[in-house]
Amino acid sequence: MRLRPLALLSTVAVAGLLLTGCAGQPDAASTTPGADTKDQCAAAAEPGAVSESVKIEGEFGTASTATFELKQKIEKVQRTVVTEGDGERIGEGDYVSYAVSGFDATTGEKLGDAGYTEGQMLPQNVLANPNLAELIGCATVGSRLAVALPGDQQNSAQVYVVDVLDTVPTAAWGEAKPATEGMPKVTTAENGEPDVAIPNTDAPAELKIAVLKEGDGPAVADGDTTLLQYYGVDWETGESFDSSWSKGEPLALPGNTYVPGFVQALAGQKAGSQVLVVIPPALAYGEDPEAHDLGGKTLVFVIDILATQHAPAQ
Repeated sequence: MRLRPLALLSTVAVAGLLLTGCAGQPDAASTTPGADTKDQCAAAAEPGAVSESVKIEGEFGTASTATFELKQKIEKVQRTVVTEGDGERIGEGDYVSYAVSGFDATTGEKLGDAGYTEGQMLPQNVLANPNLAELIGCATVGSRLAVALPGDQQNSAQVYVVDVLDTVPTAAWGEAKPATEGMPKVTTAENGEPDVAIPNTDAPAELKIAVLKEGDGPAVADGDTTLLQYYGVDWETGESFDSSWSKGEPLALPGNTYVPGFVQALAGQKAGSQVLVVIPPALAYGEDPEAHDLGGKTLVFVIDILATQHAPAQ
């Protein structure tokens, strides 16, 4: 895959999190949905000679071919709405699934496709990524866009066909499952944010996992990067010590490098699911309270799995 902006466009802004023990907190101004942009439509690039000239073969939602006049000068990003979808208009804070086919603007050679297969790219918060905002702006779901990108020192100019596939909820949407006896009780607010009540019993010595809602999306595999919401509670105190909900956006940590019990809770679960996990110290931050603030503690997490991106095949 040689699509220059793909790595950039498919990188979700990562919030700092205790779960890794080492993840840093980014500048909030760079990741807050809608930061410094009041008009999402205004963020989209204007049409240009190259984007207007692109002719596309192939149906929406499938990898396409494109023809255009070669070797045209592209000084800035150009973006043309080729067909406007009849879905909802993308708004501030929406996470968008999209797919692209890329071409070399000088030779016309096809560089690759991405996002047309489930689990290939994560959905994005458009306004949290200025590069993606230029391409998608406030397009409607179902729209097909032609985009021309100028070259840089490492890459020639490129042309993209971008399909705006859907928006993804920011809370689990799967089918509710019966509660598991002995596990903490979970209730959710209208926006999906959970609350946890710890039972009046000793913490279990082993890892406990229960599926509260079962989704219908792709399953999380080893090495995936998963877009999720989480709510963490200390079993002993019943108090929440960390939450993506309090940070205002889901988390996507490359390679799912969380504590072992959290990773085990994700394994094999489908996007759209809500998972409850009780993690003993050995599978969290260890037994030593001197080594970590959460050392020696049994932790409870409610995890909403919104999407997953499979690791590239070796």
